[in-house]
Amino acid sequence: MSRPYPLNRGKSRQGERLCRASRRRAGETGVTEEEIERRLALLRIEHRDLDDAITALIGSAHVDQLQLARLKRRKLKLRDEIAALEDQLIPDIIA
Repeated sequence: MSRPYPLNRGKSRQGERLCRASRRRAGETGVTEEEIERRLALLRIEHRDLDDAITALIGSAHVDQLQLARLKRRKLKLRDEIAALEDQLIPDIIA
């Protein structure tokens, strides 16, 4: 009996992501520390700007909940990207 869907659905993509992440940590992406630092600075500025926009939207008379949710989601994605870039800058130390 054939299955309507593969049993390992999604695993190959997850494995591919892990493989890419390990290559990034190993420094095989060709991105220099200076480029990472520049990207981090831009992301931090955008994160701060989003924080200001969220605060202003909450303080306004009419709060658009959908817009607020989108801004917060974008801010979280930026935080994740910032954390990933910071991880690239910190060397892996095996104890």
